Amino acid sequence: MPRMTEERKRFLKRLDYPLLIASLAIIIYSLIIISSATHINTPSEDRFWYVQRQGLFSLMNIALAALFLQFDYRGMQQYGKKLYIFNLVMLLAVMLFGHAALGAQRWIQIGPISIQPSEFSKLIMIVCMASVLEAKFGDLNTLRDLIPISVYIGIPFILVLKQPDLGTSLVFMAIFFGMVIACGIRWKFLIGIAIAGVSSFPILWNFVLKDYQKMRLTVFLDPNVDPLGSGYHIIQSKIAIGSGMLFGKGIFQGTQSQLNFLPENHTDFIFAVVGEEFGFIGAVVLLLLYLIVLWRGILIAKRAGDMFGRLLAVGITSMLAFHVLVNVGMTTGIMPVTGIPLPLMSYGVSALTTNIFAIAILLNVNMRKQKLVLFN
Repeated sequence: MPRMTEERKRFLKRLDYPLLIASLAIIIYSLIIISSATHINTPSEDRFWYVQRQGLFSLMNIALAALFLQFDYRGMQQYGKKLYIFNLVMLLAVMLFGHAALGAQRWIQIGPISIQPSEFSKLIMIVCMASVLEAKFGDLNTLRDLIPISVYIGIPFILVLKQPDLGTSLVFMAIFFGMVIACGIRWKFLIGIAIAGVSSFPILWNFVLKDYQKMRLTVFLDPNVDPLGSGYHIIQSKIAIGSGMLFGKGIFQGTQSQLNFLPENHTDFIFAVVGEEFGFIGAVVLLLLYLIVLWRGILIAKRAGDMFGRLLAVGITSMLAFHVLVNVGMTTGIMPVTGIPLPLMSYGVSALTTNIFAIAILLNVNMRKQKLVLFN
């Protein structure tokens, strides 16, 4: 018993408390905002259904994540190939058996729960990419070295793009670039890829992008082109954020969110509710919490005890950074609307589960900078 107590103390000492506390603070912040954003738009008997559901799944996922911390993250490396196959099967199942909503087929219904496999796919691909790239550190020196890796992530990228889910597809690209940079790729290749990407835009515009995706890019440049259609979201979001001014209107007091002018106010546009009800100060507090999470992710990557752990940390930090950048950017009107949720904030079981386990992996990598044996 004394030995177990001592090992538990060592276990707790190795937790990254800034990362843990910042992540939990974001989840609590989320529950407050979801409660405010949804309590008027639902019948009185179900007024707090969304926040109760988000809170329940938060507790369940945190408990499972705590259990995951008992195991060495390096054990995931041997399952890279199996996880990759599982990921492809899961994404194909969406195409064959998934149900459509909001013009896209991205969800699978399992009992009362609707899951979005593309959310889980992001974290699975980080593990798979880390397994593959771990042996290629310093060897991505030619285009021939890069092509297999590009095809490897390109297949799930295309499957997600076909749903269609352009936002999540772009997250794959952020993960890819972050991890290959950490793997020592030459910058000239990255510049070449960027130039090729820009050059391919006419092809994407004419043969890949759907009409509604083209309209999103158009209204990004001028929301007033379609103020009651595609531009409506961003116009209302900017009004909400601007009306919050310095200290906000107060919880349950935001007119745009409470009177249902702001669509998707508990999911993609939850940051606009933060800006309206808690003002500039509340928005800055939230962004500072994300800054702590990203800062700790970078430190964990630098201090990781092995390349697999470093690549995991880089992939997760790249994913989270891209999510925050794009979501906050689209709600403030400086980036196109892509439907990317705000990590640990936006309502949604699949996204919440993915992000909690992403944080758990970061904590796991940090705890095992040196070998740690918990219990025998």
